[in-house]
Amino acid sequence: MALDQAWVRFLRDQFLVGSRICVTETEKPDLNVGEEGLLMDIDNEGRFSILMNDGRKEALQIGEDRFSVSPPPLQKLKLFMPLTAELDQSKGWDFSDDMQSLTDRELVLYSAEIFTALEKFRMPEEAERGIMHWYGEDDSVNRKVHSVVFTAEERNHQLWGVAVCQIHGALDAEELSILKEYVSGQASDGWGESFEQHEISVHDGQLYVHLWNFDDWSIQTESERFGVGLAKGLPSFCYTTLPSTGELITIQRGESGFYISALGTDNRAENLRIADEKNREMGVTEAQRRAMEMGSMCGWNVPGADPACYQEKEIQQTNALIAVEDCVETTIYAAAAPECCGAEERLETMLGMLGANIMDDEIYHDEGEHLSPTM
Repeated sequence: MALDQAWVRFLRDQFLVGSRICVTETEKPDLNVGEEGLLMDIDNEGRFSILMNDGRKEALQIGEDRFSVSPPPLQKLKLFMPLTAELDQSKGWDFSDDMQSLTDRELVLYSAEIFTALEKFRMPEEAERGIMHWYGEDDSVNRKVHSVVFTAEERNHQLWGVAVCQIHGALDAEELSILKEYVSGQASDGWGESFEQHEISVHDGQLYVHLWNFDDWSIQTESERFGVGLAKGLPSFCYTTLPSTGELITIQRGESGFYISALGTDNRAENLRIADEKNREMGVTEAQRRAMEMGSMCGWNVPGADPACYQEKEIQQTNALIAVEDCVETTIYAAAAPECCGAEERLETMLGMLGANIMDDEIYHDEGEHLSPTM
């Protein structure tokens, strides 16, 4: 009898891939109480696929086995939005005449004061989860997003509003869209509306800062906002390992650095195998992986951050191998060609061999079997 798929979806929402599993009770002969591993998947039968610390795989099922589940380590996601501000230099006399809209470069000069004001404006109820305290929906976004706080960050000589999100696992496209919509609402009508009404005292007046505005406003991830000029064919993320330690990591397209993966083990070879397996499942090629590594380390505008750079090299290497193979095979044929074949026929056969996979019985024969080779 097939398991209710609504129950399977509930399990997948509750127990995220990358969660740490510890066996507390089992009757399986090859499994010991206290053994730990990482949750890799929950299949359609509700079985928990676990990669144990020693590299072997086990399947556990609620009702048959007892085990504890610890959520995966938090990952950081940043959502960027334009900041605007006005500076009041009236000193309390004529508010409207001396209100000055600041340019992007001018706003950077007040970055320390704005950062401090955003931090101080957080309410006591937001100490653990930030504005997720007010989310109010019992869904996968609420379970995956541990916290969201507003801050500010300078990029490209511009000060940006940033919603820093701490997340268990990874958000799918729909979950990310829901999170963006919620943060946008808080920036415009909730938290941000209250914040913009409180002045920030600076050396030359009072500053009023807006997380949201009517003109050309958007909220985007780091890669969406600053990933202009990325090479074609890069995946949204990929798995690889750190050469220095062998740790399993993920690289996000358009972002510098890396994230330690919750799927990693203490074994360098096993981490490499996991990276290859996960990349294969996502359709990430070796060329794409190498380009992502280069982009995360050296910047996304360098030639090495383009998969085509490695694909061309792979093609050249393949062509070189084929050329060597053709040379060897035609040389052998020239020395051992059937005597019944004339020079013109031998040349035609050798040309047909180039780049082709021809069986010996198609070109080698005795005089009684002499036929024109099939190419």
